[in-house]
Amino acid sequence: DVPVGSVLVTVTATDADEGLYGHMKYSLKKVSDMASNIFHLDSETGAITLLQSLDFEEGDSYDLEVQARDGGGLFDTAKITITVTDKNDNAPVIAVRSALSEISEDAPSGTVVALLHVQDRDSGANGDVRCSLDGGVPFRLEKSFDDYYRVVTARELDREQVSEYNVTVRAADGGSPPLQSRAVLALRVLDVNDNAPVFAEERYSARLAENNAAGALVLTDTPPGLIVLNVSASDADAGNNAHIIYGFGKMPTKMLQKFVVDAESGTITLQEEIDFEDMRGYTLLVEARDGGGLVAHCKVEVEVLDVNDNAPEI
Repeated sequence: DVPVGSVLVTVTATDADEGLYGHMKYSLKKVSDMASNIFHLDSETGAITLLQSLDFEEGDSYDLEVQARDGGGLFDTAKITITVTDKNDNAPVIAVRSALSEISEDAPSGTVVALLHVQDRDSGANGDVRCSLDGGVPFRLEKSFDDYYRVVTARELDREQVSEYNVTVRAADGGSPPLQSRAVLALRVLDVNDNAPVFAEERYSARLAENNAAGALVLTDTPPGLIVLNVSASDADAGNNAHIIYGFGKMPTKMLQKFVVDAESGTITLQEEIDFEDMRGYTLLVEARDGGGLVAHCKVEVEVLDVNDNAPEI
């Protein structure tokens, strides 16, 4: 970080002669093209000045051969080595070589999510890099070899808890103060059908007067006659795994002829008239099946209410 124009060193030669024979001029010999663009030698004073900024990462030392020649043609040479010391002027660089954008929630622990290459152009402690992940995520960082790392799952994921992650990888060098960089890995968790449907109630109840025509809605008993009975189930999964189809479980054919459940809404309606004198109540077994094949069950107790539809017989 020496400023451009600074005098790095002054070469001094002496000559016992006087006059022209004692007057010396300095020049550079056997100098590389790179060095000639960086350093300037004053022919009169022997001062070596800096023409452009030094960069340790471009060159850590330069060998210069300086010649002092007097007016009579006699000369002497000296070799000068200029050593460049490193400064912590490069932050670590995180290169994502490969990364997943999606991962199944049932991926086993240790599944590789990303491969990273981390390097720092500085040297020594300035180039020593420590990598870490921000906390609170079910992932860990493992060193593969040299400057390569991999991000892996630390345990199985649960999409129903967290459906997306932004995993932040940080790299800090050993400089004082340390320089840091980061990379963010965006990861979406894909659903697995690991949740069965759940009914809002395990048991429903309804009351229905006998002699209702086919197509009558089965009504809940609170308040009587007003609310259409819908069985309802939910599923914590997503997409097709959460799509629920309703249907009846195993029941006698006679009951299946009297009631029907709408596959999409769960609304139960009558298909045939019911008769209190024939059957005073029904227990309907209802199923909710999700798109992945998981099933939940509930019961609907239907009470048939008597209507004065029979005259006395003597």
